[in-house]
Amino acid sequence: MSVKGEPTMGEPQLVVVKCGGNSDVNAAAICADVAGLVKDGHRLVVVHGGSAEIDRLADELDVPQRRLVSPDGVSARHTDEATLEVVTLALAGSVKPKLVSELLGRGIPAVGLTGLDGGLVLTRRKKGQKAVVDGRTVVVRDDHSGRIESVRGELIATLLSHGYVPVVSPPASDEHGEPVNADADRIAAALAAELDADRLVLLTGAPGVLADPDDADSVLPDCAVERAGAPGEFARGGMALKLVAAREALLGGVGQVTVADGRGEGAVGEALRGAGTEVRLTPPPEAGPETRPTLPQHPDQEKELPGKDRE
Repeated sequence: MSVKGEPTMGEPQLVVVKCGGNSDVNAAAICADVAGLVKDGHRLVVVHGGSAEIDRLADELDVPQRRLVSPDGVSARHTDEATLEVVTLALAGSVKPKLVSELLGRGIPAVGLTGLDGGLVLTRRKKGQKAVVDGRTVVVRDDHSGRIESVRGELIATLLSHGYVPVVSPPASDEHGEPVNADADRIAAALAAELDADRLVLLTGAPGVLADPDDADSVLPDCAVERAGAPGEFARGGMALKLVAAREALLGGVGQVTVADGRGEGAVGEALRGAGTEVRLTPPPEAGPETRPTLPQHPDQEKELPGKDRE
């Protein structure tokens, strides 16, 4: 695996790239950038969502979509049984084949995987999550989503060692081997940590983390997140889970995490050269060596922090 530090763009790196799922993100351009970096000797893993395609397909199939709003005002897709089927069809049947095809067309041997394949992403299904409904806080218990407990990095490492580019998405597997939805940003973070990646790049439909969500020019060059609890004052809307994922990656030993703009050409390379927002951890309360945290053994041990785009 990679050696930690501050590698320059010219040195081969292991990079995990999360391709955001909203309609503004330029997936074809991201694939072109990934292809160029692979040809330059870098190893890349692509993780993707697909919120726009999920919404489109749900509308076409007449599957009502519902959002859950947590007590702290952050919304998440409610994944009932019908929506889980839509998520699987949209990601595994539409978004992933397009990404794999784009890479294959550029001479890159890409392999598409969901978190179910080979038990790649293992979760524990959520027993319930808090949501505000008609002004009251209730616990929703019919959500088919899970908290990530582990990832099987050896499968991805084997593919990388043979020159393949893995393309990964939800759904994942719960403790009974059943499919569940899982947040793609956090899947990317878990894989980056397990693979000891040099970089995690979270590409989205914004230029980075914004100090003012209404001002695209207010990009923060860096953003500190707390080591536990709420991710901070700039965690608004869909950015909340991106910052949670960034924290999990950094605590897991990933060298550098960047939230950057996925709408233009050369997005990955620009992020590796410093564009977007570098996420860092706040200093520990006491000096001492950091230890790699273990994943929670029970879902009640982890505070639920839903975000705008679970996919």
